[in-house]
Order: sequence, then C-alpha cells, then structure tokens
Amino acid sequence: MGQAPTISQIIERVYRADAGRILAALIAATGDFAIAEDALQDAIEAALRQWPREGAPRQPAAWLTTIARRKAIDRLRRDQTLQRKQAILQALTELDTAQSFAPAPAADSSGDFPDERLKLLFTCCHPALALDARVALTLRTLGGLTTEEIARAFLVTETTMSQRLTRAKRKIRDARIPYRVPPVHLLPDRLDGVLATLYLIFNEGYDASAGDALIRRDLCDEAIRLTRTLLALLAREPSLEAEQPEALGLLALMMLTHARRHARATDDGDLIVLEEQDRNRWDQAEITEGLALLDRALAARRRGPYQIQAAIGALHAQAPSTATTDWRQIALLYDALFALSPSPVVTLNRAAAIAMAYGPLAGLALLNDPALAFALRDYLHYHAARADLLRRAGRRAEAASAYKQALALCHNQVERRYLERRLREVG
Repeated sequence: MGQAPTISQIIERVYRADAGRILAALIAATGDFAIAEDALQDAIEAALRQWPREGAPRQPAAWLTTIARRKAIDRLRRDQTLQRKQAILQALTELDTAQSFAPAPAADSSGDFPDERLKLLFTCCHPALALDARVALTLRTLGGLTTEEIARAFLVTETTMSQRLTRAKRKIRDARIPYRVPPVHLLPDRLDGVLATLYLIFNEGYDASAGDALIRRDLCDEAIRLTRTLLALLAREPSLEAEQPEALGLLALMMLTHARRHARATDDGDLIVLEEQDRNRWDQAEITEGLALLDRALAARRRGPYQIQAAIGALHAQAPSTATTDWRQIALLYDALFALSPSPVVTLNRAAAIAMAYGPLAGLALLNDPALAFALRDYLHYHAARADLLRRAGRRAEAASAYKQALALCHNQVERRYLERRLREVG
C-alpha cells in the first residue's frame, strides 16, 4: 500500500483543484479580490493549524470555503469604515447563516449559466486591463498558480509580477468593473481576450512551467470546463451567430492535445517525446470529439488561429505514426498561422515541422536566424529544439552546449531529467 498523504499534501492538492472555485465564490460575495484572497489564505493557515490535531475533514474544499467566508466576515468587521463594506458584511453574514458546509455545485453544460467562475473570467479579462494583466490575474485567481509560477511563465521577476497583479486588482476595484458576464452586445468584442486566457491556462496545465509534474491536470480540466461553459453560454444567445468558430476551434485544440496526456510520460514519470509515444494510449474518444468540433468550426468558413492549431493537432491525431505524419502539410499550416498571428514561437514550431519533413539541417537553418535567436534567447523550448536538431545532425558538442542552455532555463523536474539524459548521450 502507498504511503498516506500528509496534511500539507492534502491542503496543496485541494488548493490546486479548488482554489479557483473558492475564490470565485468569495469574490462574488465580497466584490473585492484582496479580501477574498486574504480570507482564503487565512483559511489555509487555519487548516495547517487544526487539521494535524483533528484530522482532515471529509470535505476539505467545503471546509476551506466555509472558513474563508467567515474569515472574510472577520476582516470586514474590523474595517466597517465604508458603507459599501457594511453592505457586503451584512450579505456575507446572511449567506454564512443560510449555508451549510457543503459548497455550491459547479455548473456544467446542463446547469444554469453562467457560474461564478465564468463571471470571474470575464471580470479578469475586461478590456480596461492590459492583456498581460488579464492573463496573469486569471492564472492567479482561476488557475491557482502562485505569483512565482506566473512570473516564470512571463519571464519577469516575482516582484514585477506581484506589482502587476496588485495594479490589476486595484484597477478592477477603483474602476468598479462589474463582476458579471457582459451583456450580449458586448460578448463578441470580449471573446478574443477570454479565449486567449483560456488557451494560456490550458498550455500551462499541459506543459507545466515548474514543479514535479509534467502535466497539471487541474488546470487542463478547468480550461476545458470553462471553454465548454462559454460555448454553452454563447449557444443560448439567439442574437449571436449559430456557431462561434474560434471558440469551437479552441475546444477542439484542447481535446486533440489533451488526448495525448497518458502517453507523455513513463510509469516512473519520465518524459516521452511525441515521436516515441505509444499512440494506442491516446484517448480516442477525445480525439473523436476534437475532430467533430473542428469540423463544426471549419464549416463556418471563418478561419482563425485556434482552428489552424486544431487542424495541426488533427493531423497528428490521425497519423498512425510519426513517420507517416504529413509534416509538409503541418509546415504549411504554420505558414497560415503565422500570417494570422505572427510570433517567434510560431516560427519555432514551423522550423520543427520543417526538420521532420526535410531533415534536421533544414530546421537548424531556420532556428539559427539571428533575429529569432535573440527573440527566444530566454525561451526554454527554443534551446531544447535546437539541441535536439543538433543531436540528430551528429553535432554533439554544439548539442551539449544547447542542452546546457535549455537546462539553465528549465524549472520543471520532469523536463530537467529528460534534458539531462540527452546531455549525457551527447557527452
């Protein structure tokens, strides 16, 4: 039998899985990000004190929700200087009196819309906030990432990210940005920012930037769940077009990518790269759903970046092996993606496809472009991709140097083990 988890591990697991839902409920009740976050932190500290003595409760998330709500009441009672806070205090007190320890169930595609997390998503993605602030705030509140993890993803210091998050929350408070899903006539203009944020949450989950796990399943599941809820909300609005192709394309991309998760690591937790994965372990039900979603999106004949990325995922999903994958078509799709959404990362991915289609030297010629090298100088996957192509080309000394550069930027332990193994292979 395996060793029972410690109290700290239980709390960390609950926080990772449920912090977004708990925060959303607290922010809905208080209208204040700072009060909600402080109250949740108070509840976690209470758990660290009480659970070792009394044992973990049967419903840890429900316990944290209730205690956090009461901690918020305590904080508001200590500061009743503003009339608005007095009104919030009264509403919170009534809510705490009325509710039991059981938290409200999460909404799904069959429930009422929108749920509190969808409201929080739209609040965090308000156009009054800069795009990087929207993404960071959503990762912090809904994704449950620490400030350090978000800073690493944005390639900035923890202090800089902390200041950025504080400014974003202050702007929401001072500008009185409403905590709601916007009116129907504003939905199309707000959709791009929301989709971009969901995309980044999923990416952080599927390829965790730090920690001991390659995949953060909680983030992947939350991104997929929120995207489904968003699509269901859009479908219920008769004034909108019947289909939103980019939203469909994003969900298709998530499903086609998520389908590969079981094949990405060995039983011991070591990374398995795409060309070495056992495709029998790919989730065929998710692939089937992803392909159907992509067909619906493409039928609208309004292509977008998420649809193109989903089409690339479809080519991978339908190929029996790496050798039979249509890499030339994938390279052409990256050309189309670059035309719509140019970025150094798209160029990097295109170079990888070119290398698979025409050999490692062809890919290296693109990666060695000085402008690309400068733009991606602090990007782990640029150095890892370059190291891999140099290894495959037999240029072992250069490959070793590139692997060392990648390792210097790598904070995920699973990826570090893979890079260290490759470094040993090239000597």
